[in-house]
Amino acid sequence: MVDHGSGIALLLKFYDGHVEKAANLRAREREREISFFIAQVRNGEAQQSRKERRRIARQKKAVKIFPRPTTGKLRPIVHGQTLKYNMKVRSGRGFSLEELKAAGIPKKYAQSIGIAVDHRRRNRSLEGLQANVQRLKTFKAKLVVFPRRVGKFKAGDSAPEELASATQVQGPYLPIVREKPSVELVKVTEEMKSFKAYDKLRLERMNVRHVGARQKKAAEAEKDEKK
Repeated sequence: MVDHGSGIALLLKFYDGHVEKAANLRAREREREISFFIAQVRNGEAQQSRKERRRIARQKKAVKIFPRPTTGKLRPIVHGQTLKYNMKVRSGRGFSLEELKAAGIPKKYAQSIGIAVDHRRRNRSLEGLQANVQRLKTFKAKLVVFPRRVGKFKAGDSAPEELASATQVQGPYLPIVREKPSVELVKVTEEMKSFKAYDKLRLERMNVRHVGARQKKAAEAEKDEKK
């Protein structure tokens, strides 16, 4: 039978739908680009206003907590957790009771003069303990203690001359300095040039592999000598 061109009609219908779909996709993509650009502009304006609000909030906080430092309490030097990060130093939660005792600062007094205390921390190394004790002593030497009430000085308060010249610390104080590893240069000797690392590694691997058999052989030889 004659199909009266139905195949051509179906082909045109499919083609029109495909073109319409592609046009809609391009239109939606264009709308997304415009909306993304508008969002970027709005976010940029919002960031500028938030920046101004944060600056004003910092100024108000500095006035409110005067004469205390704006960066908060003094934190200890600690090493990161796990083998991946333990070579890096950072600020910890608080000083341990052992560190405070070694520095001669009572726990309650430390909390009142801006020293963070963590009673759960344990010192795992002598070097870390000594570094934090020295950090506490340096802080205590530079500390200026204001009296709780104006004109009524107590034991431990700073002299009036020091109070007059004292200023509020705005930035970080006693920052943690991360020492960069240094490379030591040496002169290459003839012994270094003649050293064969691969042969040495193979020899040591062989010694480790035969250590049990050699010990057994030595024990048997010693036993035979006693007989």
